[in-house]
Amino acid sequence: MTIYFYTTNEQYGCFSNFSYHGFELDNLYWYTSEHYFQAQKFLGTFHVEKIRLVKTPKDAANMGRDRSRPLRPDWTEVKDDVMRKAVLRKFETHKDIREILLSTDNEEIVENSPIDYYWGCGANGSGKNMLGIILMEVREILRHPHEQDNGGE
Repeated sequence: MTIYFYTTNEQYGCFSNFSYHGFELDNLYWYTSEHYFQAQKFLGTFHVEKIRLVKTPKDAANMGRDRSRPLRPDWTEVKDDVMRKAVLRKFETHKDIREILLSTDNEEIVENSPIDYYWGCGANGSGKNMLGIILMEVREILRHPHEQDNGGE
């Protein structure tokens, strides 16, 4: 059975980047994985801290999508790794949601976003579902925590 998620108030709402499961990463505290992800688009600028401190993940998303801000030149190449890093830390930090993710066994996980064809499946299911894929990768990493390559890329 495929597991679909999108909003935070659903059964698997903790899979959403908008879920309030904060964590420490890069020596800073982040309210949500959305805050972290959006801020990384502007690494090395004052925009990082502005996005980190906004109250809601929706505000962070809107700021991150604002193209008047100077998007880092390598963003297309690094965005998947940035997302993977944030999602992994979120689930490493919170035992309750880690158990929910691990309880999905080997089921496919799909972000059922009608508008996002990269991170989600899109309105017609033809999207890449990269967030779902990353959640499944993180699930596998969490199953075997001692096999992780801590030297990483």
